Amino acid sequence: MNNTTKDIDILCVGEILIDFIGHQQDVLINKTSDYHRYLGGSPTNVTINTARLGLRPMLISTIGNDGFGEYIIKKLTEVSVSVEGIKKINRQPTSVIFVSKSQGTPDFIPFRAADFWITEDQIPIEILQKSKIFHTTCFALSKNPAQTTILTKAKEAFDLGCKLSIDINYSEKLWESQAEALSIIELYCKYNPLIKISEDDMIRLFEKRLPHETIFKYFHDLNVETVCLTLGQNGVKLSQKNKPIISLPAIKVEKVVDTTGAGDAFWSGFLFAYINQKPIEECLQVALKLAALKLQNVGRLPDNINILSKLL
Repeated sequence: MNNTTKDIDILCVGEILIDFIGHQQDVLINKTSDYHRYLGGSPTNVTINTARLGLRPMLISTIGNDGFGEYIIKKLTEVSVSVEGIKKINRQPTSVIFVSKSQGTPDFIPFRAADFWITEDQIPIEILQKSKIFHTTCFALSKNPAQTTILTKAKEAFDLGCKLSIDINYSEKLWESQAEALSIIELYCKYNPLIKISEDDMIRLFEKRLPHETIFKYFHDLNVETVCLTLGQNGVKLSQKNKPIISLPAIKVEKVVDTTGAGDAFWSGFLFAYINQKPIEECLQVALKLAALKLQNVGRLPDNINILSKLL
């Protein structure tokens, strides 16, 4: 199907959460005394960010029929994101997560309930036929029924000519075992997704620090053409099968306020440029700019800035 007939730029499937981010800077959760509430979840952040960049994303997720669920609907509506793909359920409350405020990888404690109750009826074939990119996360794949739903719909999307994408935001707190996570990731990789993985994700997933070339080879051997490895303050490396590795430095940020969601901002910028058919190095440059912007703000990107003017 020709892309011109597809009016959903990015179909984001996965977790929508309430983030409680610690108010104290660089303090772990055990010493954090108070928190501020934000809308969170990696696919949610990507949806909101790309909508503000002028794309037409759609979010598929599940929330509880409760006060937090009402807050989520209100916040999404305020930023003109469609709530058509959000299902409310009575049997589980909205998922929440407590996060430390940090200049490095934040500490977090998840309380998961409604977020993984994503079912196949939420993603009819008509939605997949209209989508250019099908994006999900390792977080979303960690529990059923969302896991089975996403794998089933990823294959359908791939068969319909949709480009797949995944953020390998692995955490041992979310999975039964590392072996299960690797097996599910391998299944998803059969569909040649665009992969974003951070150096911290890599260390958690493989339980040791590996040479970057080893990570790239691991995914390329699974049929993945493009792998993006983010390195925090050291920038980013991207490997395309049988092509030279691209390395770019991070954009210097004078004061890092909050790292939560920086990876989501990076990938939002990358997918924005990718959909606009920019060269791969330009995709990385846009991604780095958006990540730098996020690092200077608490929670998700603020509403009172013109993101495009900061990027272009």
